[in-house]
Amino acid sequence: TTLANWIIRLDDVFKPLINLLREQQLNADYLQADETRLQVLKETGKSAQSDKWMWVIRGGPPDRPAVLFEYDPSRSEEVPLRLLDGFRGTLQTDGYAGYNRVCRENGLTRIGCWDHARRKFVEASKAAPVKKKGTKVSKADVAIGKIRKLYAIEKRIETLPPEKKTRQRQQLAQPVLDDLKAWLEKNSTRVPRDSLTYKAMQYTLNQWELLTGYLADGRLHISNALAENAIRPFAVGRRNWLFADTPRGAKASATIYSLIETAKANGLEPFAYLYHVLRHIGGASTVEDIEALLPWKTPLKKMQEG
Repeated sequence: TTLANWIIRLDDVFKPLINLLREQQLNADYLQADETRLQVLKETGKSAQSDKWMWVIRGGPPDRPAVLFEYDPSRSEEVPLRLLDGFRGTLQTDGYAGYNRVCRENGLTRIGCWDHARRKFVEASKAAPVKKKGTKVSKADVAIGKIRKLYAIEKRIETLPPEKKTRQRQQLAQPVLDDLKAWLEKNSTRVPRDSLTYKAMQYTLNQWELLTGYLADGRLHISNALAENAIRPFAVGRRNWLFADTPRGAKASATIYSLIETAKANGLEPFAYLYHVLRHIGGASTVEDIEALLPWKTPLKKMQEG
């Protein structure tokens, strides 16, 4: 309890730094978003067993990425509307409809995530009956093979500057996408409508415009993997600690995870960064003092670059 209360008290201490990180993030033109379930036992108006949500927004200038977690008992469209207030640019998410309103009202360009589409075909492939040697591969496996070509292209061009990457995608990936779409349209009527393969095909076709949005700009990613990777340590940790007791505890966890994952995104060792912030934030009395604690401005960053 003592340790938990220390962390909760730090939520207020770190708040000015988190606010600056969010300000930096919202000034960018490309963000990724994801969310995961969380149990909070003492949330007003909610049962202990009901799902609440930890949201994550990742992005910012390429050399100053921020990863910001936010607890909210709701998964409604009001949450991203609040978290992305002031943002103008491209938002990458999975197919969750809760992001539709913020994209519509804020004029955001939304793109999809091929990891999510591919995952649905992988699930369909695993659920398919085991085939005997020599028989045809499943349609789910065929789709996975076609999607794999898109990732191979990304691997091939990953070191190119954005403008060259855009041209290469249009030359190399566009034909693969055209072939995949034609195949999906042809074969979606040839599988049972209640099968996982059919659902994967329909998801991909319904999301097609969003899934192909990454072609337009070499700075964009083929998937939402960076946001997913940022939220994964939280999901793994949740298997051990299971739940948060109070909303204040959940919010404090969001703050700590934000600082840890932002440090990692900027190439800093998380413990060293937290130690540095804790040593200096007590004496920070101006905005400039807080700005000096941003990951890309700390002596730790300069030491690593040196």
